[in-house]
Amino acid sequence: MTKMNKVKLGDICVEVGKYGIPASAVNYSEDLHRYLRITDISDDGCLLENDKKSLNEKDADKYLLSKNDIVFARTGASTGRSFFYEEKFGKLIYAGFLIKFKLDESLVNPKFIKYYTISPKYKKWIENYQDGSTRGNMNANTFANMELELPNRKQQDLAVSILSSIDDKIELNNKINKELENLARTIYEYWFVQNAEEKWERKSLKDLGVEVIRGVTYNKNDIKTVNDKNVIGILRATNINGNVIDLDNLVYVNKSLISENQKLQLFDIMVTMSSGSKEHIGKNGLFCFDNANVALGAFCSKIDVEKKYKFYLYKYFQSEQFKNYVKNCCLGTNINNLNNEIIKDIVVIIPPTELLDKFNKTVSPLFSAIIKNRQENATLAHLRDFLLPLLMNGQVTVNKAQDEPTIIPLKTGTDDDMKYQTWKEQIGLAARGGIDEQTLRNIYEAIDEK
Repeated sequence: MTKMNKVKLGDICVEVGKYGIPASAVNYSEDLHRYLRITDISDDGCLLENDKKSLNEKDADKYLLSKNDIVFARTGASTGRSFFYEEKFGKLIYAGFLIKFKLDESLVNPKFIKYYTISPKYKKWIENYQDGSTRGNMNANTFANMELELPNRKQQDLAVSILSSIDDKIELNNKINKELENLARTIYEYWFVQNAEEKWERKSLKDLGVEVIRGVTYNKNDIKTVNDKNVIGILRATNINGNVIDLDNLVYVNKSLISENQKLQLFDIMVTMSSGSKEHIGKNGLFCFDNANVALGAFCSKIDVEKKYKFYLYKYFQSEQFKNYVKNCCLGTNINNLNNEIIKDIVVIIPPTELLDKFNKTVSPLFSAIIKNRQENATLAHLRDFLLPLLMNGQVTVNKAQDEPTIIPLKTGTDDDMKYQTWKEQIGLAARGGIDEQTLRNIYEAIDEK
C-alpha cells in the first residue's frame, strides 16, 4: 500500500474559493460565451450538452475558466458536484452558485483532484458534512479546508493515466454516436420533411396504435439498495441528457411495484412528461440497452409502437416540430407536464410502406453501431468506477527506479492467467471487453490486492 500524505485543498491551490458571476442566462449563441451552471454538470463531473445557455454581461470575461481550474456546486441538491476545466470545452463562464479553485500543478497533478472529487471517499465527505445544520449549502472556506489523502506524484500520474485512457475512449464513442445520430437525422429530414408529399397520409399516434405507458410511482420508503434482493433499477428524467439515456445513479425498488409493461426494452422511446422546468418537458431518448432489467419512473413515459415505426417516430420526437408542439401545449400555462392523451393526439405524416422500409434498412446499421458504443461505454464506466477508489487510495505500485510510472505485476501463488480471467468475469468484461486486452491486463496488474 502506498504511503498517503494528508493535505487541505486550499494548500494545493494558487487561487482559493472564487465565487462565480451572479447573472441570468440567455439563450445559447455561438457569438457569446457559454454559461456553466450547476445543471450543466453531471454527477460524475462531465459537461452536459443539453439545454446549453450563454451569458451576455460586460464583466463576463472576469469569470472565464482556465487551465487547472476546478469548480464546486455550493448549494441545493447538487451541493459538492465538481467540474474540472480543460481547454477542449471552449470558453466557459462559471455561475454564482459555483466556487472556483485553481490547482497548483507543482504540488499536485490537477487531474488527480478531478478524479478524487468523483470518488466514493469524496462523496462520503459531502454526505457527512451535509448531515449537519448547513445541509444543502457549503462555502469556499469549507471546501478550502477539505482534507485529502494524496499518494506521491508518480502514483497520481499513474492513476490519471489509467482513468484518462478510459474516459478518452468513452468520449470518442460519444463523438462517433453523435455523428451517427446526425446522419440518421439528416436522412429523416431529407426524406420525410423536405421531400414530404401532400398525398401522404396523416394519422394521429392513437390511430397508429401507439400506447403511452407511464412509469412507476414510489415513495422514499420504497427505495432499496442495489444489493437488496428482488430489486429493479428505476430510470428518471435525469437519466436523459440530450438524446442519450444512461444507466447512472439508478433508484432501486422492489420488483413487485413494477408491471411488466413499465420495463424498458431495446429501442423504446422514453419521454419526460413532468418536470419542475418547462424546458425539460418532452426531452426524450432511445433506449439502447438490451436485457438491462430496468423500468422508468412516474415522471416519464415510454412510447410503445409497432416495430416498423420505432426509428421513424424516434427521429420525429427529436425534431423541432415535436419541440414546438410541446411548447405550444405548455404556452401560457403554469402546467409543467404532458399527459398521455397529448402525446397520442400528435399527428404525423405516414410515408409509403416501401419508403419506410428503405429508411429502416438504411438507419438500422447506424443504430446498431450506436448500441454497441453505448453498451461499451457502460462497461467502461463500470470499470472506471471499480478502479477509482483503488487508485485514489494508492493501491498501485510504481517502480521507483524509473522516471515514469511503470506497472509491477501482482505476485500470487496461483495461476495468474486464471486469476486475470476470473477478475474480468467479476467486473463484467468477459468476452465483450471494453478496451484493448493489453490495457486491461496492465490495469489488472496495477491493482495491489495485498
